[in-house]
Amino acid sequence: MLVPNANRLAIYKALFKAGVLCAPKDVYKPKHDDIDVPNLHLSNLMQSLVSRGYAREKFSWQWYYWFLTDEGIEYLRNYLHFPEDVKPDTLMKQDK
Repeated sequence: MLVPNANRLAIYKALFKAGVLCAPKDVYKPKHDDIDVPNLHLSNLMQSLVSRGYAREKFSWQWYYWFLTDEGIEYLRNYLHFPEDVKPDTLMKQDK
């Protein structure tokens, strides 16, 4: 599926920032809850990342949950031209 570059960048940036994404299994939903892109674009891009081994997918109660792998972090860092010290929120240590 052809996804507009603006939507691809928005999805990749949100995925890299958090390290995880979730979406309902509803391809007819006009817009994702958190990102201003159609749910179909998000599902198809994430399916592509899963098939290439850049993300893991879990499915529960009609919701998809995607988690970045280490290879996916490197791929998105190169794709988005982020420096090496930038990491997803899931890898950051929280201050207590």
